[in-house]
Amino acid sequence: MVQLLPEKVSIIGSGIGGLSTAIILAQLGVEVTVLEKNTRPGGLMRSYDRKGLACEVGVHYLGSLDKDQVLRKFFDYLGVSDAIAVDRMGENGVIDRYLFDSAGGQRTSFDLPSGLGAFSESLYSTFPEDKAAISTIMQAIGRASDQLHGLDLLYAADNDFSLLDQAEPFGKILDDLGCPPGLRRVLAIAANWVGVPLDDCPGYYHNMALASYVASSYRLKGCGADMANAFIRRLKALGGTIITNASVEKICVDSRKVTGLRLQSGETLAATTVIGAIHPQVLLKMLPEKAVKPSYRNRIRGLANTHGIFSAHVAVASNVHPAIPYNIFKVDTEESGNVIDLRYFQVRSSRNPEKNVLSILTSGQDELWAPWKNTITGRRGRDYQSVKEELAQSLLKEAGAVLGPLGNAELLDAYTPLTLRDWVNSPGGSAYGVLRSSSQILGTALLNRTAVKGLYLAGQNVMAPGIIGTIMGSFSTVKLMLGPGEFKKRIQL
Repeated sequence: MVQLLPEKVSIIGSGIGGLSTAIILAQLGVEVTVLEKNTRPGGLMRSYDRKGLACEVGVHYLGSLDKDQVLRKFFDYLGVSDAIAVDRMGENGVIDRYLFDSAGGQRTSFDLPSGLGAFSESLYSTFPEDKAAISTIMQAIGRASDQLHGLDLLYAADNDFSLLDQAEPFGKILDDLGCPPGLRRVLAIAANWVGVPLDDCPGYYHNMALASYVASSYRLKGCGADMANAFIRRLKALGGTIITNASVEKICVDSRKVTGLRLQSGETLAATTVIGAIHPQVLLKMLPEKAVKPSYRNRIRGLANTHGIFSAHVAVASNVHPAIPYNIFKVDTEESGNVIDLRYFQVRSSRNPEKNVLSILTSGQDELWAPWKNTITGRRGRDYQSVKEELAQSLLKEAGAVLGPLGNAELLDAYTPLTLRDWVNSPGGSAYGVLRSSSQILGTALLNRTAVKGLYLAGQNVMAPGIIGTIMGSFSTVKLMLGPGEFKKRIQL
């Protein structure tokens, strides 16, 4: 049965999920209005400036941008490929360098290369006694890669993962293969990219995340703000509208049908179709109590979320610390090979030829920010700033041990999970949204389908985090609106 798209759609949130959904619908002839609570659209895609240097938030690298690969297909359809300048990573043979500190005191390293073939060979040469396990793992990753780039999941009849095998935790898969700690710690990193512990990370999530990045890896030549602006320009060229400083307070519902939106300003907007490109728990708070059944409300409230992130951005002298064409992960592991914690280091060039930017990311360490969890940005006081500064300086010290003495390095800014919570309405400052774990697989199924007629969800919480997962979630929501058959006819990627 052919489902007709509405003439007008209102979208809450202007991150990559909201903007990509808006562009898809606008290209299908829908009149789209995007509402953004902040002064600038772009969400976590947008970088911000400190002392003339760009500080990245959510776009540190991009995977699968080669011709016929999944993100390139998405960007081509959205019409932004030519507007987003990128540099290829891995041309020196390395896209990531892993430095391991295990509980037993052993220190090892592993260079992640570009290309599944090169990755296989690197694993075989590093772990020659584990060729059988590596072969089995790489076959599964190869299947995930074929499904990902072939868009099998997106064009499947159902909006779920019934197409895919390996739904059990990747940690259990490694256990069953008798995977030793050395190999396990190398393979464990990809689970951290989607914010799920290895022993609860579905095999397909791990394999698709790894396959998408190893297939081809890129960095932005400019910054996240440039990428955000490319999406914004494209939407406006298609006739879409973006309204900033428009914080939605309530979704108006009558007889379980959307009727409009009420802003914090008091303004009311009529709307019969609304897409929330926001966290489902945030959207739930916007709904009247009786708009959905208690079972649905309890399901959404009970969802566990991924952890937060702490990040520091540092200006370093470019003649002492030139840009590094790969990322560095310093990883603490258990003797079993499971990851305890990690620090991510990236040194990139900037608009200032004398300065490069060192970005450091690590786990959010929520316990540090507990005293200020009931406060908002700008009202946390000097003690909060002191704790941020202390953690940032400890990370700088560790960066110096990895990269060499930082000399006159200057801390530009640091943000905590509370920063992300307030900026993009992410519950608890969760960096990757809903926890897409094996133990929560039923609770996270079909999140783009709500219990209210005319109300949908889009973005990273629909299918998976990351740029690819978020945009795929946007396409999936449009597929839900169109129906699988009509989607396949009208959207050719």
